[in-house]
Amino acid sequence: MAEAFVVGALVNGFANVVLDRLILSEFVNKVVGKKLNKKLIERLKTAILAAKALAAVAEQKQFGDELVREWLDSLRDALYTADDLLDRALIKAEIRNKVRICVPRILNLSRRKSEGEMMAKIEEVVERIEDLERRKDILGLRVVQTGSSSSWRSPSTSLERGTMYGRDDDKQALIKMLHDNNDHKLSVISIVGMGGVGKTTLAQCLYNNEDLMKGVDLKAWICVSENFDVVEITKNVMKGISSGDCSLDGFDLLQQDLKKRLLENKFFIVLDDVWSEDDDMWKSFITPFQDGRKGSTVLLTTRKANVGPRVQNCNSHFLNGLSNDYCWSIFAANACFPESNGCSELEEIGKMIVKRCDGLPLAAETLGRLLHSEHRVEEWKKILSSDIWEFPMANCKIVPALLINLLRPPKRGETLEEVGCECFDDLASRLLFKQVQKHDEKSFVMHDLMHDLVAFLAGNFMVDYQNLVKMKRWGF
Repeated sequence: MAEAFVVGALVNGFANVVLDRLILSEFVNKVVGKKLNKKLIERLKTAILAAKALAAVAEQKQFGDELVREWLDSLRDALYTADDLLDRALIKAEIRNKVRICVPRILNLSRRKSEGEMMAKIEEVVERIEDLERRKDILGLRVVQTGSSSSWRSPSTSLERGTMYGRDDDKQALIKMLHDNNDHKLSVISIVGMGGVGKTTLAQCLYNNEDLMKGVDLKAWICVSENFDVVEITKNVMKGISSGDCSLDGFDLLQQDLKKRLLENKFFIVLDDVWSEDDDMWKSFITPFQDGRKGSTVLLTTRKANVGPRVQNCNSHFLNGLSNDYCWSIFAANACFPESNGCSELEEIGKMIVKRCDGLPLAAETLGRLLHSEHRVEEWKKILSSDIWEFPMANCKIVPALLINLLRPPKRGETLEEVGCECFDDLASRLLFKQVQKHDEKSFVMHDLMHDLVAFLAGNFMVDYQNLVKMKRWGF
């Protein structure tokens, strides 16, 4: 399957791996002979599909809800067991197919006994998964049908929210890029940075800059997110520049009309939170924008370094984290901590909290809001010692900002090393890892908050992996 999964959806993704094993390995044809057993395998597939849909919801509710977190752990363990049993069954089937010799009757009986034990274990894991699915009402897990976008993030808006800290140099650099492109009919600029670093805030600042917008005839702000639907985005651009509805449906009619509206006009279009690296989609989408007046701009914000190069003549500006001083200003403003005559003990604790943000303004804002008008030392210490992932999703906006997509399960014939290399390259392109030079070697580092989030989501799987690494080091 080539679907994409949210990084929190480790359980959801692994469910697909198990389903792939059932489907692609033709498990039923190879291993199962009896009608009852075929029904059991169908039960397993049905149970996994039902639990998979719930897991997508549970991944969002696990933050701040220990019962849901435990439910996910139980489901993950059941899926691991199912995968292990299927793997063992397939290995036995392969051996049986290769060894075509007459065997003593007693060995046939032993084999049938072994297969019976295997099916009993599969039935047990089916019942475990079915029982977990039945607990959905107790935990408040409801599968809600949503629109086409799968983003956890709230839609962005062009409206600015308060003061922007520490981005004067970035702002001036982008303004210079815009001015330098005034002789071109179309310039495409991407603001690139990891989730929560302030890409949208900076784009809002440019979009609402009156001096920068002088001479601009048409402007629009479009929130894109993960699903890059060319028709839908084109419609939204039309709605934005015309401040009304768009009744056209056909893609060709949409593009023809958009081209007429943009022709000989200077426009400034923002596409916020872009993920797509599909060359054909970009080529189709950008075509009507070619004949605007000189100085026209399409501004992208993206957490993926490879998005910009997919668009012709695109210039990229990479956004780094803020200094601790700027993060402190954001934290203090959201915590309503007084600029002067503040409690020195609270300020000391607050600055330790800010260090955990590691330059992410959204993290500083989130943690500051949790302490809004709260001036008790014990409460600030509680935030300092707590995991940010323990807070409910409604209070912790940094979580959806940091979440990224998991890649597909391995294709048939691919090695785990090949899949791992592809995953690493993709995650590096999304700025999960940053390359640094250590002595004569290049290495990669991960943002502290991202590391903590990944460790939290991996749960016991991370502990098991670390223990395995230790055992290998010790020679076991």
